[in-house]
Amino acid sequence: MNQRTTLLSAAVLGGLAVGVGAFGAHALKPILLQNGRVEVYELATRYQFYHTLALLAVGILQHWYSNKQLQYASFCILTGTVLFSGSLYLLSFISFSLLGPITPIGGVFLIMGWVFLLVGIYKK
Repeated sequence: MNQRTTLLSAAVLGGLAVGVGAFGAHALKPILLQNGRVEVYELATRYQFYHTLALLAVGILQHWYSNKQLQYASFCILTGTVLFSGSLYLLSFISFSLLGPITPIGGVFLIMGWVFLLVGIYKK
């Protein structure tokens, strides 16, 4: 992803994280408490925030370090965040066994994003 797309994606993910987090803390809290999945929802929100900041950092770094590794990093971080946090949000409300494997796949994408970030900075 190029710098503009990376920064726009970070802005969207950040805004969604605030909205989803607030909605979960207020409107959805009784449902999450009832099914005992508050921690899962909070983990999804936390990871979404962390990786929004990482995506923002990658976008800023793309201004100075223009290389393919940073483009791959932004793609992997965005994809990983959607898969990891998205699957956890869904698992907070429904018990669907096919969603279970999606979370670790998202985690692998997140790790790959950090590795590409490391390599992209190191190569400069």
